[in-house]
Amino acid sequence: MIVDVHSHAWLYPKHFTDDFRRQAARARAGREVDLTVRYEDYRRNAPLETKTIVFGGKARLSGLWVDDQFIADYVAHDPDRLIGFMSLDPTVPQWENEMHHGHLELGLRGIKLMPMYAGFAPDDRSIDPLWQYAQRHNLPVLLHTGTTFVAQAPIEYTLPRRLDQVAIRYPQVRIILAHLSHPYEGECVAMIRKHPNLFADISALFYRPFQLYHSLMLVQEYGVWEKLLFGTDYPFTTVNATIQGLRSLNNMLAGTALPRLDDQQIDKLIHRDSLTLLQSGETT
Repeated sequence: MIVDVHSHAWLYPKHFTDDFRRQAARARAGREVDLTVRYEDYRRNAPLETKTIVFGGKARLSGLWVDDQFIADYVAHDPDRLIGFMSLDPTVPQWENEMHHGHLELGLRGIKLMPMYAGFAPDDRSIDPLWQYAQRHNLPVLLHTGTTFVAQAPIEYTLPRRLDQVAIRYPQVRIILAHLSHPYEGECVAMIRKHPNLFADISALFYRPFQLYHSLMLVQEYGVWEKLLFGTDYPFTTVNATIQGLRSLNNMLAGTALPRLDDQQIDKLIHRDSLTLLQSGETT
């Protein structure tokens, strides 16, 4: 089985502001990124047994808003293989009501946060109710960490160190740092090694192969392979392309004295049972 812990669903461009779309062009050398989501395309480019965590995103500051009902409806198309997470933006009124609704009424089984995009610090005491709720109901939390193309998004809020105090105060919450926090991979590795319930996903990284090689070498040298989770960041890329990218990393080392990544550990990463690891599933 393969578990993709990082996949999106939304209507493009409906769920995005024009400003977000313009700025997103920086991610592809000035070309607008086509973020159209088609589940049939996702399935066509993934092994049959793939299970997928899917979420939208909520960040008023940056111009992205996907209602959780949309995610619940998306999951309903393939409930045996899709696991829905709600998204929260704690800077807007009534966010706690949305949390209760997404969990108790829509049956969503985790939380997605975008601290930098929404403009809040994940360790701010004002959102302790979120972490308390996640710990009480065994809801895993996945956060965007790392770089962005959105100018108004404060990069300080995306640093892995912002999860240190959260993990100290709420050690039972299973937290995923998305994208290995690139370009702050070293700090991310330090955090996931320090805290038993902090993990990182490798979504949307393989198309910078030398950077990913270096990042995974840090993982290897620090001995935290087991804290990495497979993810894609669909629609930015696919399951099959991500697998191929991971398995091709050592190929570029031919003719050099550079150390190789452990192929067995890469295979374990691809096939890690992240759902069991995250213990996601409680909806009451």
